[in-house]
Amino acid sequence: MPDICLSPIARVHNIHSATKDDCWGGLISELRLDPCMPDESLEGIETFSHAEIIFFFHLVEKDRIIYGARHPRENSSWPEVGILAQRGRLRPNRLGLTVVRILRREGRSLFVTDLDAVNGSPVLDIKPVMDEFLPRGLVKQPNWSHELMADYWNPTTENTDDNESLGNT
Repeated sequence: MPDICLSPIARVHNIHSATKDDCWGGLISELRLDPCMPDESLEGIETFSHAEIIFFFHLVEKDRIIYGARHPRENSSWPEVGILAQRGRLRPNRLGLTVVRILRREGRSLFVTDLDAVNGSPVLDIKPVMDEFLPRGLVKQPNWSHELMADYWNPTTENTDDNESLGNT
């Protein structure tokens, strides 16, 4: 299979410089367009409430990538499942995908909340969320995944206090 070459269209700017497992709720991020992108590429995105952000886990070293199965978060009380049956960052292509709430657009920057990407993460694509692309039918998932996600979107005082430094209150 041929290699695929992608270039970032934007970078994430927020207060988190290291990955973490939980408490991403309330985090405000600024997505600044790369100089290669024209100004008008964000035109109209602010008319949507949410967007899907595809980003690259740039802090994951290649030798840490998982191709097979493991216990999510190395927790042996959860079943060993394939890396493609979980959303961990140690994935084969190191791609992240998150639905964010759009706060506003300022020129070449898009301000969003609830993006679980660290400062400096390359953004590979931004897509508006449309009803027609949401799941059709009931969404099903195993109990362990609900346990894993229990605190994922909880806010922390770090997220709310330090967001002020971005001018995003």
